[in-house]
Amino acid sequence: MNFTLFAFFLALGLFLSMLLLLEVGRRIGVRHLAREAEKASAGTGTVEGAVFGLLGLLIAFTFSGASARFDTRRQLIVEETNAIGTAYLRLDLLSTDTQTVLQEQFRQYVDARLDVYRKVPDMAAVKEALTKVAQMQADIWRQAVAACRAAPTPQATMLLLPALNAMIDITTTRTMAAQMHPPTIIFVMLFGLALASALLAGYGMASATSRSWLHVLGFAAALAVAVYVIFDLEYPRFGMIRVDAFDQALVDLRESMH
Repeated sequence: MNFTLFAFFLALGLFLSMLLLLEVGRRIGVRHLAREAEKASAGTGTVEGAVFGLLGLLIAFTFSGASARFDTRRQLIVEETNAIGTAYLRLDLLSTDTQTVLQEQFRQYVDARLDVYRKVPDMAAVKEALTKVAQMQADIWRQAVAACRAAPTPQATMLLLPALNAMIDITTTRTMAAQMHPPTIIFVMLFGLALASALLAGYGMASATSRSWLHVLGFAAALAVAVYVIFDLEYPRFGMIRVDAFDQALVDLRESMH
């Protein structure tokens, strides 16, 4: 299933579940009030406050973490673009023949790096593309080392090889950053606390003579939308909030490699 649809149905399921539990909680509260009157809600405010506070903290931390990881992934695209661009410029330190061969390999390499993320969400194709990139990195490194050994001055070795190393390292950093997400238990807790909060909120509304649909729908919708945005930020190659626009930096670099 498309990730956007999956996240939407997940948020919709949370929304409907919260509406159900709000009603269940209200009915439980009404029964308690009918039996025990004022004593039914004695001391419940502390429990409700603790659960709502914990839910607020969990949403704040997960949203903040997702947003930080989203920004990091965008920044890593810029860093890789700069690393490749620097290494490409330093090819001028090599002899003309070697320079021409490596420049063509760099063009193919940038195409291969762009292809990795264009294949998302087909993860099998992504792994295959990453394997191809690793092979190209090995070829570029091997040829660059041989060219530096044959260079008449040590400047090529001192400047080109560190730049190539940085270019290769950033690919691992980006790959790992794309796989970095909170443990599943965090999302389980988020859903569980949202549902528990709905139950308690419904219980707290039992003393009202009629339902306030504005509050009921607003409470459920606000939490469902917050969870949806968190999921979208965590997977910026799948949903509506995407980092694809920053890939243009690599595209522009490729176009500059004449």
